[in-house]
Amino acid sequence: MDATRPPLPPFSGASATEKVRLAEDGWNTRNPEKVALAYSHDSRWRNRSEFINGREAIIGFLTRKWKRELAYRLIKELWAFTDNRIAVRFAYEWHNDSGNWFRSYGNENWEFGTDRLMRKRFASINDAPIQSRDRRFHWQLGRRPDDHAGLSDFGF
Repeated sequence: MDATRPPLPPFSGASATEKVRLAEDGWNTRNPEKVALAYSHDSRWRNRSEFINGREAIIGFLTRKWKRELAYRLIKELWAFTDNRIAVRFAYEWHNDSGNWFRSYGNENWEFGTDRLMRKRFASINDAPIQSRDRRFHWQLGRRPDDHAGLSDFGF
């Protein structure tokens, strides 16, 4: 049996906000194996137009993603929640191997199973080219500092 990943459903406003921040922190590690532990073995994803099934496929997807999306920095924000579902909006900045910068905006819907791991993740994402001088996410790679502005602060 997998270990639980608190906070666990049913969610309150505070626990849903904490869950979102912990997910952001995990993704900012850019460690596919660590991130995948938050998802059930049979988790189902839709990420853009790609359909991903199972933890091993998630690891493969994230490995490819972070080889392509360099200097990745992500901010997530709670949008809404119910007992076992959370809706998130997010933005992340990255550059490709040619040095072109992008800000990707999106929404995710999460559903947690009886094992309390995420069993469904549906993400819609759009990429906007930006100039390096227009970047807003400035922190050392890894966890976003607590005093760094969030999405609403930027008006994203």
